[in-house]
Amino acid sequence: MTTNNRVWTAALLVIGDEILSGRTEDRNIAQIASWLNMQGIRLAEVRVIPDDSQAIGEAVLALKDNHDYLFTTGGIGPTHDDITVESISQALRLPVIIHPEAKACLDAYYADRGGVTPARLRMARTPEGATLIKNPVSGAPGVRIGNIFIMAGVPKIVTAMLESLNGTLSGGKPVLSRTVGSWNGESQIAKILQETEKDHALCKLGSYPFFRNGSGGVNLVIRSVDREALNRCAEDLINRLLKEDLSAVDGAI
Repeated sequence: MTTNNRVWTAALLVIGDEILSGRTEDRNIAQIASWLNMQGIRLAEVRVIPDDSQAIGEAVLALKDNHDYLFTTGGIGPTHDDITVESISQALRLPVIIHPEAKACLDAYYADRGGVTPARLRMARTPEGATLIKNPVSGAPGVRIGNIFIMAGVPKIVTAMLESLNGTLSGGKPVLSRTVGSWNGESQIAKILQETEKDHALCKLGSYPFFRNGSGGVNLVIRSVDREALNRCAEDLINRLLKEDLSAVDGAI
């Protein structure tokens, strides 16, 4: 649901020794950032931390108060090192319970898969007072407590959980973007980029160098929540580049 023009922000806490060690490549940041933008929420901060209760608790307390929403991924499975729920509960000074609805979800999912074992029952743990995030992929739900959304680390499950949250969060206008490509180096266009951003207060500009086929250049990405302001800025930037006899292509190159 969209409300007024204020900027809504979210933080993402990626939890897992396997991410920090390089054994597993994180594939959730991009999809969560993209999903949040569609909800009118900007992903403003990402932290990657180990499976350490104190580190999880300290990060959660810091991030939940600095942003409208906090999402976490990882550490809510059935094994002994899945400590995210306990760590967050401890930080919030809430007891951990076996959520009856979560247990019912697990009972249904594992009815013809060997039943709910003690290990599987761990996936029904939540902080007291939490609500659930639906997970049609593997049965074990995610958890929402206040402005904190506790999700699995498996990208396919994260996708399903995000889909179940569509339209349920308050947010602002989605951020729009437009790209202007140039075969010139950043140093050649730096002043133009700075002056253009200064003259278009509703827009933010970023430069992203590339090198391919023996040549280098830069893609200039303009972002704004106002489509008209975005287009004015893009046209102005193209005209400034051409005026200085610098290459400009409306789109990425």
